[in-house]
Amino acid sequence: MFINNPHFKFKVTHYNLHGEIIMAKQVVETMVEGGKATAAPPLGPALGPTGLNIGQVVMEINKKTAELKGMQVPVKVIVDTETKTFTIEIGTPPASALIKREAGIEKGAGNPLMDKVADLKIEQIIKIAKTKEDSLLGATLKSKIKEIVGTCHSMGIMVEGMDAPGAIQAINAGQFDKEIASGKTELTAEERREQEAEKKRLQEEIEKRRAEFEAKAKEILKLFEADPKKAKKAMVDAGIPQQIIKELAPVEEKKEAAPGAPAAAKK
Repeated sequence: MFINNPHFKFKVTHYNLHGEIIMAKQVVETMVEGGKATAAPPLGPALGPTGLNIGQVVMEINKKTAELKGMQVPVKVIVDTETKTFTIEIGTPPASALIKREAGIEKGAGNPLMDKVADLKIEQIIKIAKTKEDSLLGATLKSKIKEIVGTCHSMGIMVEGMDAPGAIQAINAGQFDKEIASGKTELTAEERREQEAEKKRLQEEIEKRRAEFEAKAKEILKLFEADPKKAKKAMVDAGIPQQIIKELAPVEEKKEAAPGAPAAAKK
């Protein structure tokens, strides 16, 4: 194997038992935005030496990645150096990226155990599991679906109104066997509207809960104004999230003695 560029391209040569070349292939690997590949770097310069029609390759890549718009997609272009033909293999974005796309969110919850930012339908989970099928560990589609639900758990995303452990229990109990067998992976316009309304409600809940925590934290800070350490401990005991404590609690300054000055006496 001859490495031409470790980031994008390498050459593979196969020999027969007599040492004669029987097939030579060049492989170009890179990341592109779904549906928006161009001949600009890094793809264009990597394909240039292959002698291929770069415009044709770009068009084929965009066709294959059209449904992954907005996401970075791993792409492999395999070139037969003898015939100057090529094949394209498309990888899949991380499960978390596919989940965010289905949920219509930019990021998961900062505190996923407490805050829920979206609620996906089982059909959307099935769609993601099928998309990631080759890279998931489960032996069956149902097992792969549970893997995706597990990822939802770490992002603060519910499934069919349930948290991840509850959804997995429901899957194990066969509650969604009909949906899994049907192969349906798309939502109706009405289901999409309902999902958006639920996402809005969840966001309002997060904002309301945050306001309550902030108000409680400010009360504690006022009560222990002279002792920041006690204030922080009281906030932790009250169940106030660490992020809010960090934002509101005063920073404790460490006073350093001047060079040559005696250390402060311990009381």
